[in-house]
Amino acid sequence: MESSLCEKPERHVSRKLSDHLTFEGQNQKVHSLVDKVYSRENLKLAWERVRANRGASGADRVTIGDFEANLDRNLERLHRELREQTYQPQAVRRLEIPKRGAPGKTRPLGIPSVYDRVCQQALANRLEPIFEKVFDPSSFGYRKGRKTADALTKIWREVEAGNEWIVDADLKDYFGSVDHEKLMTLIGKQIADSRVLILIQQMLKAGYKDKGRLYETPRGTPQGGVVSPLLSNILLTPFDKEMRHKGYQLTRWAVIIAAGEAYTIAHGRAFLWSEQGYQAARLICRADGLLTPPSTLLAIRAGYRPVLHPDIEENPHF
Repeated sequence: MESSLCEKPERHVSRKLSDHLTFEGQNQKVHSLVDKVYSRENLKLAWERVRANRGASGADRVTIGDFEANLDRNLERLHRELREQTYQPQAVRRLEIPKRGAPGKTRPLGIPSVYDRVCQQALANRLEPIFEKVFDPSSFGYRKGRKTADALTKIWREVEAGNEWIVDADLKDYFGSVDHEKLMTLIGKQIADSRVLILIQQMLKAGYKDKGRLYETPRGTPQGGVVSPLLSNILLTPFDKEMRHKGYQLTRWAVIIAAGEAYTIAHGRAFLWSEQGYQAARLICRADGLLTPPSTLLAIRAGYRPVLHPDIEENPHF
């Protein structure tokens, strides 16, 4: 953890963002993985995690209790379907929930069925150890052993080191705008098992149900899906690494980004710095079409009121 709290910015020649998901000197990808996903032991562990997290029922209205009442039969069915490649995820149940910090606004939440959540958790159990090795130290969200307090500690240490100005950004409509093809390209940097890749594609393309109607999902990933946080970190890792390669300090929690210069900013350079940091983030987000640009941006000087970037019309943080 110490290295992630004190990581130094790196300055290298720019390369394709997708290259950041490959180990230096890596010669071999993971080929045989799906059998480890559908192993009975892994499915049992996945179920225990899903049960501990509770949560509502999906579109099929099967609750945690309903699933547990026929646990052995359900897990054996999932094992068989994954092994025989007959598994087909259901459309998620779409709900609109209040958007935090934005009175009167909502955001969509996609709730997979309990059956599909167990499958997603089984997949995440096997993918997380593989991708954890390539995730950047500046990333803290949805990673084992990393807490919000760790991210805040890192930012505070950088402020104490003389980095007065911080850019606080949030990616626009992240979960609704994920490009499936780009995401699969990044996953393919580590995973060569076509059965696992097909399984992930099925989850992304499962669609959603809202008020009795079925809708396709050509883009995005369900905000509420078990595997979605992991997929988010995979997609954002090239951004993390490229920002640091360009010389910016970076701290990311999920899709919230705090970036600062690697050296002390002199008085009077606040706008120049915020403009540079903002444009760097926009260019990196647009490179290879991986991400949408930040939708909210604050330039914050330690001990002072945040300053809204002039490109942003409304500041939901106030």
